[in-house]
Amino acid sequence: MDAQRPKSELFYTDQYEQVQRKIKEFLNGHEEFLSASTVNSTRAVGDAIQDILANSFESLLGEKACKNYSAQFARRAMADLAFEDPDGCYYVIDVKTHRLSTKFNMPNLTSVDRLARFYEDDKNYFVILMVAYDIEGLRVVIREVRLVPIEFFGWDCLTIGALGWGQIQIANSNRVNIHPRYPRKNWMIEMCDVLMEFYPKEIVKINARIERFRKLKEAWQGRPD
Repeated sequence: MDAQRPKSELFYTDQYEQVQRKIKEFLNGHEEFLSASTVNSTRAVGDAIQDILANSFESLLGEKACKNYSAQFARRAMADLAFEDPDGCYYVIDVKTHRLSTKFNMPNLTSVDRLARFYEDDKNYFVILMVAYDIEGLRVVIREVRLVPIEFFGWDCLTIGALGWGQIQIANSNRVNIHPRYPRKNWMIEMCDVLMEFYPKEIVKINARIERFRKLKEAWQGRPD
């Protein structure tokens, strides 16, 4: 990590591990919130978990660690939750839930362009709050909670989706590799390397599509009215 970059007390000590445990214990101790009509809907469960966390996350962090807390964001916003710490670091948190019984889950995290602009300020942290759960009857059982900035995710478990500038995705939520305290500088350089391989492949695809529809246009131009 660069010596000049402000260190997050939350993520460069064991504080985040303590918060992960608190979140898991809190959710597992929460009263049941599913019904027969919502138990099979991963979206309904995810929305419910996010709402519960939004109402309690500030207290789970503690007053000393959390300032200017907010949970009011549009659905397409980068953050579901956000706060500042006493050192002026700013955290936006994207809540992701994963039902372990599903064989495949490939959630979007954020746009590479949006992240690049957000990380121009070294005090900003884009954080993923991943909640992995099972269903027992009408009860949600939390198996694992991860609260880590995106730069702790190994690129061997991430991929780029072809949307806009490129969308960072978890390749499969069942296989996530976390590298605690990984340097942001290294991670961002690796992201650039990934994009330098991704964009030329997209150019090839686009050129093939252009050629297809050039030929299709010619075919239609040769038809009678």
